[in-house]
Amino acid sequence: MCRHLGYVGPPVSVGELLLRGPHSLRTQSWAPREMRGGGTINADGFGVAWWGPEPASVTRYRNPDPIWTDPAVEEVLPQLTSRAVLGSVRSATVGMPVQRSACAPFLWERWAFSHNGVVPKWRSALTAVLSDLDVAATRAGMTRRYETSHLLEAEALTDSAALWVLLQRLLDPDTPSGLAENPGTALRLLVTTVLHHAPGARVNLLIGDGTALWATTCYHSLSALVTDEFAILCSEPYDDDPRWQSLPDRSLVHAEPGRLSVEPLELAEATATESVL
Repeated sequence: MCRHLGYVGPPVSVGELLLRGPHSLRTQSWAPREMRGGGTINADGFGVAWWGPEPASVTRYRNPDPIWTDPAVEEVLPQLTSRAVLGSVRSATVGMPVQRSACAPFLWERWAFSHNGVVPKWRSALTAVLSDLDVAATRAGMTRRYETSHLLEAEALTDSAALWVLLQRLLDPDTPSGLAENPGTALRLLVTTVLHHAPGARVNLLIGDGTALWATTCYHSLSALVTDEFAILCSEPYDDDPRWQSLPDRSLVHAEPGRLSVEPLELAEATATESVL
């Protein structure tokens, strides 16, 4: 479907990170090795987000054209440096728009988000997910947290943009206690609820806040390279460094310099509605 990459560590060139290694993210756009269905190349746009000196300051560059056609990748982005980067190349699901607003990363406050995968019949499935999350939030003490109209806030008519609308409200500091207490539990709650309504969904999600990375693996590949100095999560390793670790399917991942946590995604067969009983 897509390929994505997240980095946290010492300052690096934003453009260099997209081009790093013989199997760079740019190379993965036309020669991916582990697509696992849903396309053969990632030519429907790309994007990259990076954080300023303050983690709350995040910005992005996106283009609906193939990454290999954009001279900014070699001429402009290498001039920018950041301690955290999140990039993505896109293979659009049939029927979804190919436009700039549909390209990850999607941003909100200090967060950046990318989705590698597809949610079948996403309009009905994610409306049902929203309903479950609203019931859970109400039982946790916050009414009208999720309303169907919120899905209209999606930046594009895609499953990825709609997923981001739902996830934003779980990442919000005002989220009711016991619903999603940290980014990892927010991801787990969202993905397990999606799978309850769309068992065939492919939901490799990646988020960053400028200091750390969180991800899920659900059908598609993800690898990690973590040292005391930096942490990288990538759909496919960009080089032959033996320290790369292939992460198991159905996992919840948290990575930052000096730390890699990999837990089972589904700790219990529970939907969002059940999670606060």
